[in-house]
Amino acid sequence: MPTGIGVVCPFDMALDGELWRWMPQDVSLFFTRTPFLEKPVSLELAEGVSDDGDIYNAARNLSVVHPAVMAYACTSGSFVNGVSGARHVSKMMEAASDAQGVSTSEALLEALAYLGTSRVVIITPYVPQLTARLGEFLREAGHSVVSEAGLGLEGGIWKVPYHTTSELIRRADVPEADVIFISCTNLPTYDLIAPLESELGKPVLSANQVTAWASLRRVGKESVGPGQRLLS
Repeated sequence: MPTGIGVVCPFDMALDGELWRWMPQDVSLFFTRTPFLEKPVSLELAEGVSDDGDIYNAARNLSVVHPAVMAYACTSGSFVNGVSGARHVSKMMEAASDAQGVSTSEALLEALAYLGTSRVVIITPYVPQLTARLGEFLREAGHSVVSEAGLGLEGGIWKVPYHTTSELIRRADVPEADVIFISCTNLPTYDLIAPLESELGKPVLSANQVTAWASLRRVGKESVGPGQRLLS
């Protein structure tokens, strides 16, 4: 019987298919979404989609299929309330089920520790205030933000083409950086990670990648991502 991973994600998540690409054949993903909020992508929205009750109820709904892991697939919703807030999201999912919990922002910190990297370039599709909050989260966790760049989008993030994200990364990268993180589980990244790592000579992490990786690690499984440094 396949191992199950439950995925709680915001209402506007459009990249279920991308998360599947990191999964081995003996793993199933079960998705559910938090309630619709009629707001632009912003600090206010990030706070809204991380509501305790909504996350608890979403995880409770998924618990009926008994996933081994419950992942909260949203970067901004898990970093907006700091490091303790990221862990709190996982605790809400664990309280609603018998699964292990992990949020995207926790997964990011685990990936940085695993790679031994700490001087981060942050790349986001967000408005400046939300990008700044990610920087605060990383600094609270003991990392340095050596460069940052955002697209300033308030919606439609899943429509951003690879070449737009790749050019933003190239412009933001600096020699002192030892890792690049692409934020937002709604931003497509799978096919650009390995080529950019080869080009830039450093690890490139993305929100969906670290979420998949950390979830699979909790059940002793390996992610599928040829050429991606985190997975090698």
